[in-house]
Amino acid sequence: MPPRLYLDAPLHSGADLTLPPEASRHVQVLRLQPGDALTLFNGQGGEWAASVTRMGRQEVDVRVQTHHACQTELPRAVTLALGMPANERMDTLVEKATELGAMAVQPLHTARSVLRLQGERAERRRSHWQGVAQAAAEQSGRSAVPRIAPVQNLGDWLAALSPTATNGARLLLSFAADARPLSAWAGRLPPAITVLSGPEGGLDAKEEALALARGFVPLSLGPRVLRADTAPLATLAGLAVLLADDL
Repeated sequence: MPPRLYLDAPLHSGADLTLPPEASRHVQVLRLQPGDALTLFNGQGGEWAASVTRMGRQEVDVRVQTHHACQTELPRAVTLALGMPANERMDTLVEKATELGAMAVQPLHTARSVLRLQGERAERRRSHWQGVAQAAAEQSGRSAVPRIAPVQNLGDWLAALSPTATNGARLLLSFAADARPLSAWAGRLPPAITVLSGPEGGLDAKEEALALARGFVPLSLGPRVLRADTAPLATLAGLAVLLADDL
């Protein structure tokens, strides 16, 4: 299978392009030569066959060939809003969420968050996670790269949402007595789905109340306590199964 590369640029048959620096380095590391095949995608649907035309010392030129329509995205747009787990767990979470089909990831500070990011450091981590998502999209055959949003405080993020989810579902991972299983949504998932999940230790009672006031519905993943980086991925995998008939 030819290497896949994401390009944030218009693509059309017959176009001659110079790859951006990061993509050029990737092709050089793979030791590709003129005539070798590539697959390009830009998040605007499908993918493009291409071939290397020139290997420079720092730049690589390619020619775009034929477009191939393919459907690898979930039929609903799923956003994961996450109390960021500590250490390198967030890297893995972003990678696996991309493989499983998330359309966006919203990193959040919460009352119990261990990882705290502000200012330039927060933007560096966001940019790093965006690169993780791009690499995972290239590897997994996605035709789009999830957007990693800037880090926000949970309260500020909730306050910016509309009071009710008029065209989507808002799901809050919770152990509340009235939390319903994911199977309760079978056959009635709307076009947009947002899943809110806490960090290590979960959301506190005040945060859960704020989420409920913004239209989030308690969702149960069963009696076991899942890690902060496991629970959102389990939810995303469950959603993908529920949506399989719509692919």
